[in-house]
Amino acid sequence: MHTRPIQMNDVIYNAAEQCFEALVTVHDGDSARKYACSIHAPMSTRFEDAAAGLRKQAERRHTGRGGVFSELQLDTASPRAGRQRFDAKTWLAHVVTLPGLRAA
Repeated sequence: MHTRPIQMNDVIYNAAEQCFEALVTVHDGDSARKYACSIHAPMSTRFEDAAAGLRKQAERRHTGRGGVFSELQLDTASPRAGRQRFDAKTWLAHVVTLPGLRAA
């Protein structure tokens, strides 16, 4: 079994729907996926039990690759493809020597 770091943000109790809701982030390698999770439970449910249910739902959705999620991948800078760095002084010196009309 592979353990993935899980982070929960803004766990709330929705009294109208009688459920706990949270945005749960599952970190997997170099990417992080966020799932909007909710579990139906009475308001008297202990927070630890509600958090465990939300975590379990996020893990199931992550391993099943189902449902809607938001993904953030860490982007690594790639080297420039052989282009020289822009040098403004060299460019201006070149512009001055171009043939054409000159100011008086």
